Amino acid sequence: GPWQPGGPQGPDAPRADTARDGRRRRPTWAALVGTAAGAALLASFGTAGLTGSLDGNTGGSPTATTQSENRENSAPVVTSTTKNPDWANVANAVRPTVVAITVQTGQGTAQGSGVIIDAQGHIVTNHHVVGDAAGGGIQVTLSDGRIYQASVEGTDPATDLAVITLKDPPKDLHAATLGNSDDVVVGDPVAAVGNPLGLSSTVTTGIVSALDRPVQTSEQTQGQGQQGVQVVTNAIQVDAAINPGNSGGPLFDATGRVIGINSSIASIPNASGQAGSIGLGFAIPSNLVKQISDQLIKDGVAQHAFLGVTMKDGTASDGGATRTGAEVQAVQPGTPAADAGLQPGDVIVAINGDPVDGALSLTGFVRQYASGDKVTLTVIRDGKSLELPATLVAKEDQKI
Repeated sequence: GPWQPGGPQGPDAPRADTARDGRRRRPTWAALVGTAAGAALLASFGTAGLTGSLDGNTGGSPTATTQSENRENSAPVVTSTTKNPDWANVANAVRPTVVAITVQTGQGTAQGSGVIIDAQGHIVTNHHVVGDAAGGGIQVTLSDGRIYQASVEGTDPATDLAVITLKDPPKDLHAATLGNSDDVVVGDPVAAVGNPLGLSSTVTTGIVSALDRPVQTSEQTQGQGQQGVQVVTNAIQVDAAINPGNSGGPLFDATGRVIGINSSIASIPNASGQAGSIGLGFAIPSNLVKQISDQLIKDGVAQHAFLGVTMKDGTASDGGATRTGAEVQAVQPGTPAADAGLQPGDVIVAINGDPVDGALSLTGFVRQYASGDKVTLTVIRDGKSLELPATLVAKEDQKI
């Protein structure tokens, strides 16, 4: 990986823009996000840091579930609870579901983590871990040391998610249970399992520090003249120690259910330019992971919900208080935004009750929905608050 010996760390460092907290207004971070293809920048005011994505090797061993059982994600894996987490029990149960991924790229070898999601050998990881695999060079190491080749089932650069499939998977695979990320609250205990710096099956614990933290990166492609792909996610922020090598690895709740996929960290740059954990890690919520991975397994590609506006950060007053939000600059005809009655100058301050504090925040929220989902937009127009219903649709190559 980018922070491992021999890993690609060239000048193609992707950039990212301001990260904000969609639920609580806090100072935003400037950070560099490193991926297997390079590094990425989270920009903000007054504070700078390095945000590196996480690549390495893995292991694990819980209860096996079928794909349908895994998608239901209702029953806890262990009897550990949020109020009284038993991390030894959780670690013993979930480590067999985590794998180490080694990828041969055109620039060398990269490493990452992944999590088994069904008995058919499907594994979820980050796009930046496997997206640049050359000649099908993906090797997966299970927790017991067995090594298998894998192929890419599908990748989604826009959310930095990917699904790979083991070739001739064994019959004794242990699949993780996916949890409901909508049930996660700030302060919940969590555990990250992965391969930081190649140290396989490493377990670290912490708490959820924030929810709906907008994180934007721009991953540049390896080919000259090709345009980079923007990644926008309203992430789960955690203080569990996450380092390069954890990319694509799971974030577990206290009952052993996967509530996120670790994808990036914020850290202070050192003299060598490498990143390390300072307690600011970001995970892609499991509900988005389920939505995208199901599409990748079925079709090899994923579609994203589309609203149909051009926007920027803005503020508006409803007569009682001034609020930040996403200011509509233009509305594309024939889109959900046009059908909902959005107008230039409107400031969208919430979607389905979730506070929106800027354009990036709204983008992250919209990407969490699927085509056909109905949402309610809270809009301030001419000093008055309005509730506008909208039905989202899918449209390729649209960010918002």
